[in-house]
Amino acid sequence: MPAAFTRQRPAPPVPAASANSAAPITPRLPRLALIGNPNSGKTSLFNQLTGLNQKVGNFPGVTVDRKAGVAQLGGARRAEIIDLPGTYSLYPKSLDERVIADMLYNPASPDYPDFVVVTVDASNLRRSLLLFSQLADLDLPAILALNMTDVAAERGISLDVPVLERELGVPVVPMNARKGVGVAALRIVMAEQLAAPPAVRFWEPTEELLPLVRQIRYYFNLHNDYLALHYAHQYRALGFLSNDDRAYLAELTAKYKFDSTAEQARETVSRYGHINELLLEAVTVTRTERREPASNRIDKVLTHRVFGYLIFLGVLFGLFEAIFSLAKYPMDAIDAGIAALSAFIQAHAHGPLVRLLTEGVLAGLGGVLIFIPQIALLFAFLAVLEETGYMARVTFLMDKLMRPFGLSGKSVVPLISGLACAVPAIMGARTIESWKDRMLTIFVTPLMSCSARIPVYTVLVALVVPNQTWGGIFNLRGLVLLGLYLMGLTSALLSALLLKTVLKARERSYFIMEFPVYRWPRWKNVGLTIIEKVRAFVLQAGKVIVAISVLLWVLASYGPGDRQAQAEAQVRQAAAATPAARPSGPDTERAVAAARLETSYAGSFGHLLEPAIRPLGFDWKIGISLLTSFAAREVFVGTMSTIYSVGQDADLGTVQQKLAGEKDLAGRPFFTPVRAMSLLVFYVFAMQCMSTLAVTYRETKSWRWPLAQLVYMTGLAYAASLFVWQVFG
Repeated sequence: MPAAFTRQRPAPPVPAASANSAAPITPRLPRLALIGNPNSGKTSLFNQLTGLNQKVGNFPGVTVDRKAGVAQLGGARRAEIIDLPGTYSLYPKSLDERVIADMLYNPASPDYPDFVVVTVDASNLRRSLLLFSQLADLDLPAILALNMTDVAAERGISLDVPVLERELGVPVVPMNARKGVGVAALRIVMAEQLAAPPAVRFWEPTEELLPLVRQIRYYFNLHNDYLALHYAHQYRALGFLSNDDRAYLAELTAKYKFDSTAEQARETVSRYGHINELLLEAVTVTRTERREPASNRIDKVLTHRVFGYLIFLGVLFGLFEAIFSLAKYPMDAIDAGIAALSAFIQAHAHGPLVRLLTEGVLAGLGGVLIFIPQIALLFAFLAVLEETGYMARVTFLMDKLMRPFGLSGKSVVPLISGLACAVPAIMGARTIESWKDRMLTIFVTPLMSCSARIPVYTVLVALVVPNQTWGGIFNLRGLVLLGLYLMGLTSALLSALLLKTVLKARERSYFIMEFPVYRWPRWKNVGLTIIEKVRAFVLQAGKVIVAISVLLWVLASYGPGDRQAQAEAQVRQAAAATPAARPSGPDTERAVAAARLETSYAGSFGHLLEPAIRPLGFDWKIGISLLTSFAAREVFVGTMSTIYSVGQDADLGTVQQKLAGEKDLAGRPFFTPVRAMSLLVFYVFAMQCMSTLAVTYRETKSWRWPLAQLVYMTGLAYAASLFVWQVFG
């Protein structure tokens, strides 16, 4: 045998002992990995074990990133729990599934588990046991969490747990993770600190594969034939292998003419044969449904090729209608409260610090707090869609719509998630197997209107669209808001179609999805989702908004040299020369404030930017807001609030009233319907924020994609806004 195939990889160097090597080392907690199919209840079990308020979704692919927590097993025993992405097999098809391979195939990984808990769907045991059988053949100590036993019982499926334990060679714990049933028993079994792998083998390499497998075992010093075989299957995607390791495996598999696809197919068929024999002994169906399940009858309506889209459109309209109608009262109360507090402080104290507090801090804070009701409603709505299982149906429904544009149904989850925030939505594209589909989805996701744009939309729509109903049912403001969101979706699809032709990728993708069962939402999880998202909005976006508001106040209150003093003197001289004017009247004071603002640092910078945006109908004040909102879209409202608060009387009222009171040079309202629509269209298409560009770079590993996004979306926003103002203005 050639020496090239018999050598062993050099062992890593052993670090030399140091003077501090005798220091006591804190023993680490036993590490347990939760693994299972999508929708098998794995994340629900993670919540039950750790007590952490993690997000639980009811559609495939919700668990993308690594989640960890500490579980109390009984007494003083604890364990570290790692929640792995959902997968159907140990042969990864997407980026997030590769996390599992990199961890389970590398005993040197810092996350390598001491044992695993495999969650399986008791109502569909045949499908779930494929993954378990692969894990068992890796010699990983395991526990089988037999979840969703309530669903199995409803379908007349009876499971013989002792037979399952005997045939699988591992402890089997029946449970209902949603309700916490069986979790205490699982903790007891976990506390035993399993060390022995399953006693049953589901599959062995054939005689033809053994020479290849044994050489890989020797080279990498592996303990298991099946693990060595996975190195041959997946060496190109295993991140912990060096280039030399990959070159060796490529040479070795070429020598033995190893056909990975054919071997995977033969292995899967063999495994299912073993599983079928096992289930004949352990599973009994005591009742067969004679009628069509209710979920199928509901699906025929919700996924209908005509009514399905109309229902989804109606669901979206209901959301936008609620954003205006239900959120109006708490928003008005918050806005009025901030304005009253600012007026109270200005009435009882004076000076630069008071102005900083009222015109900077409070104005920016008001731009955060006022939108909490709308943010809460949006995420409550999305959480209910996920909890009930409707989101998975939307994904399936939209697949046919996405295909002609170069996307797949799996692109729907990131796109709809983009209604909340583009950053996790882009990260969610990892579940898309096709490189082309994934790149298209990442590129166009920022065109979906995220929750950060709601403050911009609602302020401007409420400013120029009357609060009237059309046909006695549809609120005009809700219809306009729905139109803005549909405009973003349409632009995303058309942009994907354009990029599809540019990429010229011939890769064909497929879409397979398992529908979760319909369930009533778990209101506790919905409430936790609302609290988590609102807290993130207030703490993350809020800090940025308040910080920028304070900085803007400084830039808008002071100016270079004595330009502000000269501008104030000119205004007062003009007022004194006008018989009808009062030199110290409110009109004169407002004119003085406007002049000082225009000659401030912020005003000077705004005037530099104004020539580029004047064709869009924007002035220098809007220019400042456009620039600052690149940090976060919701900063726009806080910036406008600060700009129009500097030097103004407190009696101007709420943010919306301040914008409504702005006048142009002719004394007419500045924010006309056309100008507001030009600004709205700009925000529909413009790049969302710096964080979106950063996460695009992280996901694509190239600056080409985020820079292309920035140039394309900025150009699209400018062209669309220019068209609106020049044609209708």
